[in-house]
Amino acid sequence: MGAEADQMTPEVRELANEPVSHRFKALPPDAEAAGLTVGELAAQRRNVFDGGFTTPLLALSAESLAHNLALLETYAERHGLAFAPHGKTSMSPQLFQRQLERGAWGITAAVPHQARVYRAYGIRRIFLANELVDAAALCWVSAELEADPAFAFICYVDSVRGVELMDEALRAAGGSRPVDVVVELGAGEGARTGARTPADCARVADAVAATGTLRLVGVAGYEGEVPKADGERVRSWLRELVTLAVEFDRAGRFGEGLDGIVVSAGGSAWFDAVADVFAEIPELSLPVLKLLRSGAYVSHDDGHYKELTPFNRVPDEGRLQPAFRLWAQVVSRPTSAQAFVNAGKRDAAYDLHLPEAQVVRSARDGVVRPATGVTVTGLSDQHGWLSTDAGARLEVGDWVGLGMSHPCTIFDKWQLIPVVEADGTVVEFVRTFF
Repeated sequence: MGAEADQMTPEVRELANEPVSHRFKALPPDAEAAGLTVGELAAQRRNVFDGGFTTPLLALSAESLAHNLALLETYAERHGLAFAPHGKTSMSPQLFQRQLERGAWGITAAVPHQARVYRAYGIRRIFLANELVDAAALCWVSAELEADPAFAFICYVDSVRGVELMDEALRAAGGSRPVDVVVELGAGEGARTGARTPADCARVADAVAATGTLRLVGVAGYEGEVPKADGERVRSWLRELVTLAVEFDRAGRFGEGLDGIVVSAGGSAWFDAVADVFAEIPELSLPVLKLLRSGAYVSHDDGHYKELTPFNRVPDEGRLQPAFRLWAQVVSRPTSAQAFVNAGKRDAAYDLHLPEAQVVRSARDGVVRPATGVTVTGLSDQHGWLSTDAGARLEVGDWVGLGMSHPCTIFDKWQLIPVVEADGTVVEFVRTFF
């Protein structure tokens, strides 16, 4: 809806026709009064600071967004990886479209609702990184596969009981296409999901082979759950995953009629290790789809992933840029040591770290300066608590630009987010569906 509209699918393009209304935080009231659509508002290229937008206001940097999309595309190409970025990060069809344009194989989901959103906006390949045992959801998947021969869907299996439930639901659904599955190898004792040992994985694979409704296409897991994760432990587990794929291939466990074998891992903290170990995968009986699933890269952040990103370890590969900034307005300055802004838990991510005051935009002259001496110390539902040093220049009416941590819980508080150029010009809006 904006600069990229000419490249969007019809389903995504239709989002531009949503009316501007009170349903979406921070949009200009006069735009609603004028009966504008979101696309029409984007076309006006208003400035976020003086174009009628209200605070609090979450903005995505147009330049950083484009940079991050290009960087992971280049990284994946350089290392021979396919990637299906995890869509739970943004749940934004416009961003999915741009990820696909930038080389993504498909989009990863975690739960059926996410997959349904993806399909509603034209996503043709979905990797669901969970065992799917919900009968109603499996019926829906079967119907989607039946209705669209070009639709590709893969999900985890990690238990014999799960396979039994999937088979029962899919037989009841009556579809003719099997559901493709990958056996999930758990990341170790005490980790999250996944069959714990190669022998457990083999039992799950045997259960899949005994059905007519499922087809084993590969192996997968999530290295971010390796206990006491460090480079050595993560690489060791990834080699276990590769070994599992090799042994399954030698044993003829993968289904018939495949174009390739899927080996998948990769969150946003260890994809350098994934690239290293997946480069070691030997030649198998079929080509290998080395599928990375990192999702947070699209916006990056100013906290958790800023510290964890593999690009800190491999700086020659490039560097992601934080794309979010939450603008909040000072609404109270009761003492020289304290101030309050009008953004709180309903607007800002706070599950990993509190927001960070980065810049102040003066209400007197519009000059933007570093937020020297200003610290966020807490959040109420609709207020941010600021501690200010004696020399901090901060007045009621000033705008404070906040950096935040954890993209997944930044996106989910905003249904419509302006994409803003460096000078404050709004060039498009991205819609989210959480």
